[in-house]
Parts: sequence; structure tokens; C-alpha cells
Amino acid sequence: MKKLVSVPFAMLLGVSVALAGCGSEEGSGSGSEGDGAEKIKLIAAHNQTTPDTPYGVGLDKFKEVAESESDGNIEVEVHEGTIGTEESELVEKLKLGAADVVLVSPGFMTQTGVKEVDLFALPYLFDSFDHWEQVVDGEVGEEVASIVNEKSNNDFKIVGYWSAGVRHFYGKKPLETMDDLNGMTIRTQTSGVVSDFWKQAGAVPTSVAWGELYQALQQNVVDSAENAYPYFVAQNHHTTKNGKYTTETAHDYTTRFLLVNGNEFDKLTEEQQEIILKAADASVAAEREALYAQEEEYKEKAIAEGAEVSEIDTAPFVEIAEPLQDAAAKDMGAEELLQKVRDLK
Repeated sequence: MKKLVSVPFAMLLGVSVALAGCGSEEGSGSGSEGDGAEKIKLIAAHNQTTPDTPYGVGLDKFKEVAESESDGNIEVEVHEGTIGTEESELVEKLKLGAADVVLVSPGFMTQTGVKEVDLFALPYLFDSFDHWEQVVDGEVGEEVASIVNEKSNNDFKIVGYWSAGVRHFYGKKPLETMDDLNGMTIRTQTSGVVSDFWKQAGAVPTSVAWGELYQALQQNVVDSAENAYPYFVAQNHHTTKNGKYTTETAHDYTTRFLLVNGNEFDKLTEEQQEIILKAADASVAAEREALYAQEEEYKEKAIAEGAEVSEIDTAPFVEIAEPLQDAAAKDMGAEELLQKVRDLK
């Protein structure tokens, strides 16, 4: 068997498809002996460095399915934070061909000029994981994928919607009512709709790097933060002075986009495309299953280690969020999409 080609597939695809088109069994591509099948290698990456994340589970499943369905003619190399811990790095690598499958958030995608995707980041847009799944797996998800593809000139093609969990408030004291937020500093976005939401709720949005947040909570730099159980508990934020009390605000059922470069995807053979899409579907199911399991697992871990968890009436928060949703949707030209999301509740 010839040596496996190791260059990223953005550089390889043109050669691969040209050879497939003319039926050649020779050249710079790497085929199995006797069957003429072209081999490609895909670089798949996310930005998390914590072991055993749902992201890792998802990409491992992508690798498993792509390699098995192609009888080894597609190799997938998974990178967990090793070729970029910032989403901007991963997307740049995707565009340049140094990565072939990457995971990014709506917040980053808006920086590429596709404003509509920020719809998924609006506070209280979703009221359950079931609602979220109906949206991303249905007409709205298809429409957003089409918008991303068109506005990026096919640089970005969404092949799956993943979740990073449901985000809650955690801080130095529990929230009994929204008034308890008055004057409290919270590590969150400091601009945009998310920032406006927390300001109207009475809190003071504060910028702290994720890697510095444990110390910031421990040393009273910030009073609180917000994130999903699998992420803040894995970082032991619940053991800090200002991270002990979690109030389940459930203000954000988060969305992540699994992307490939559409221009390079279109150069693949039909069989290769089908395999990659099948692997993407399998990765979606695996990532979500792992995430949903970890939501409960890490909540129980936090409680066992001394954290206190409480619920709160979220109606006052939703009352603040809905006008912000309306204004943001109007600004991004996504009013019809917003209504479709609401209609699925």
C-alpha cells in the first residue's frame, strides 16, 4: 500500500478529484493497492483542552464513522486545543486549509459578517433542550446554515449543530430574586445583547479570561460568573469563594457550529461527501448524548463537593430578555427567524 498523503485536504482535494475524474490510478494521490481509491486526511479540531469533553466525544465519533465508512480511505486526525485554543485561529486554519473540520460559536461567526447567527446567542431564546433541538434540527437550522454558506461565499458550511450546555448563574450568594444581582460583578460578555441583558438585570458585566476565572472568583476580583455545569465544574469554579452558589437561571441553551470549508467540500467525490455528512450526523448524536449526561453528572459532582444549587422564578429575566431579542433580531434582519423559534415553544 502506498504511503498515506498527510497534507491538509484543502491542498489535496483538487488533485484527488482530478485523478478520480480521469480514472487515473497513478500520480501524487495515495490509493489502496488494486482498488484505485483515493485517500484523504482530514484535520478536525476544537479549542477545549480539558480531557473528556463532549467536544472530544463528538470528534472521536466523527473520526470513527468517517474512517470505517470509507474503509480507511478517509483518515481523520483529531486535535483538542493543540492547533488553536481560540476560535479565530481555528476558522483561519479552516479557510487556509490547515484544518478541515472545526467547531465554533455563533458569537465568533458574527465577526465574519454573518450577523444572523447571533440569534442563537440571545438570552432566553430557548426554554428547553427539546425546544433547542426542534429549532436547530428543523427549518430554522436549515435556513441559518444556508445563510452562513451564502454570506461566507461557501467558505463555511455547517454540517452539524452541537451544544455546549445550558448556562446558569454561579456566584458568592444564591439569587432569590433578580434584585439580588444589583451591583454584582459578573464575568460575561461586556458588549452586545448579552451584556445589555445582565446590565438590565442589575449586574455589572466584567471581562475576565476563562483561564484566569478560577483565581478571579477565589480572590474576589468578580462576584459571579455564568456557564454550563460541564464547563465551570470541570474548572473547579464551584469550589471558590465566589463560585459556591449556583442559581439555575437557564438563560442560554448554547449552540455550536460544526463547520467545513464548503468550497473544498464541493470538490470531493459524491461518495466522500456522503461519508463526511454521515460522520457529521453521528458526531452530533454522540456530542449531544455526552453533553446531556455530563449536565447531570457535573451538577451532582458540584453538590457532592459542597456547592449549593437553587432554582429561581425566571419570568422577570424573560421579561427583560424579550424586548432585547426583538431589537437584536430587527438589527440583524432575523425577525422572521425569531418568530419561527418562538412558535416552536
